[in-house]
Amino acid sequence: MPFSVTIGVSKQFETSASPEKVFALLSDVPRSDSYFPDAEKLEPLGSNAFRWIMEKIAIGDYTLQQTIYACTYRSDRATMSVDWVPVEGESNAQVEGHWRLEAAETGTKVQLHTKGTLEVDFPGFLQFLLSPLHRNVSFTQKIGRYIANLQAAFAE
Repeated sequence: MPFSVTIGVSKQFETSASPEKVFALLSDVPRSDSYFPDAEKLEPLGSNAFRWIMEKIAIGDYTLQQTIYACTYRSDRATMSVDWVPVEGESNAQVEGHWRLEAAETGTKVQLHTKGTLEVDFPGFLQFLLSPLHRNVSFTQKIGRYIANLQAAFAE
């Protein structure tokens, strides 16, 4: 029996990289995707829309879930922002969010806000146990690893 899990994440960090360098990486969706953990494949859909196919979540031989979602991206160099909205009717998740960049004394202040709603199709008796696990492990920790990977890339 499917159920929905909604997760919102807001993170902020600073990097010594210039706003232009940070914007160049974050606005290049395929390049940015290469730093996201457990992304199996990124499929271009045209008009700056992409389908993200994440690695399957499994226990032993049993696949619990594979998250697939699509977003349309809009980058604005003047405001140093990157926004994404879900492509309706695509896959089992809806993800939206934005990056906001500000010049800082020693580089760039980076703000991320993202929200995702995932249709989870676990057996009914597992919903109570696995929903918090899925929320914490499958999204929040990946965002933390993604940011750490980006910070390392900005430092290069």
